[in-house]
Amino acid sequence: MKRKFPLWLAFVLLSIANAIAQAQTTLPELVRHVKPSVVGVISYDAKGEVQITGTGFFVRPGQVITNLHVIEGAHRVEIRTLDGKGKTYEVKGLLNVDDEGDLALLSLDMPQDRDRSLELATALPEEGEDVFVIGNPLRLEGSVSNGIVSAVREVPGLGQIIQITAPISHGNSGSPLFNMKGQVIGIVSMKVTNGQNINLALGSARLAQLRPGKILTFADMTARSKTGTQSEVLAEWWYRNGLNSLWLGNYDSALGYFESAVNRNPNRAEAWIQVGYCKVKQGKNTDAIKAFQHAIQLSPDSSEAYNKLGDAYYYASRFSEAIEAYKQAARIQPEMAEAYYNLGMTYLETGDRASAIAELRTLQPLDEKLYKKLLGEIQR
Repeated sequence: MKRKFPLWLAFVLLSIANAIAQAQTTLPELVRHVKPSVVGVISYDAKGEVQITGTGFFVRPGQVITNLHVIEGAHRVEIRTLDGKGKTYEVKGLLNVDDEGDLALLSLDMPQDRDRSLELATALPEEGEDVFVIGNPLRLEGSVSNGIVSAVREVPGLGQIIQITAPISHGNSGSPLFNMKGQVIGIVSMKVTNGQNINLALGSARLAQLRPGKILTFADMTARSKTGTQSEVLAEWWYRNGLNSLWLGNYDSALGYFESAVNRNPNRAEAWIQVGYCKVKQGKNTDAIKAFQHAIQLSPDSSEAYNKLGDAYYYASRFSEAIEAYKQAARIQPEMAEAYYNLGMTYLETGDRASAIAELRTLQPLDEKLYKKLLGEIQR
């Protein structure tokens, strides 16, 4: 007679085997797997001398993302592979740039021997989660450092900023930040702000938005950076310094920069949004509402401005106006999960549990993490 093997026991054993297999994916194994997709980036000036070195990584065949400041003002750029062969390839030009995100998408002149593309994570990391970085600090090619996520904060119009304990140095600019699945959760930006080296990365959602377009030469980029009136150039300088302060979570300092930016160029909606955001952080909700309303006058189709206006109304306990602002944000951008979450939370604040549940249903297919967060609030 054959002994019957219980189905439930087979399921348990299979689950244990899967857990053991996952646990056996060690950091050295992950590094060996992803490192060939990371590259060194070297930019040269008109005299052929090295201007700056940084890091980048493949997101598509023949396409590498790095920080814009690594190649800004360069006459020529090369990448060097970290796959053990150490080959050098010429960069043909830029397929796209993201000035505020400090990102550049490079087009390479190299044989397409295999797909080196790294996977971008779709979910934000948790605080305390293990992470690692591969880059070229101080020209030490392919260096690995690891640590944890110490904080995740928001910068309006830019995305999520991930603060990490993994050590980084000059040359790490453009390095991929990995989770323990080997997915890219962000790109390291080596900045020095207020005399501090800050270990921060821009979340991967921003990277996914950088799609290839018409190729620009480095001469085109240099000419592009010289356009604009003196007032606009100064406003951009103030604005960028404000963003740097936001990366650090220094809202008082950021507000000073953004207010200077709108004084120089009052027609930039993004700067008014940042002013309003900093005012909310200071608890000055009335001033914040005025700033967001000004941004909406300049950019009536800005879902970001309406969503943040809703926040200011919410913190001012003007819930009916907050609901209308969040609804408008969702109308403009139907995939904006945060707007539905904010609506649900505002309905709960007013005691309208049925409407909160309706927003929960809308939120479920858009963002699992926010869905679970709102569900937890409803079940309290």
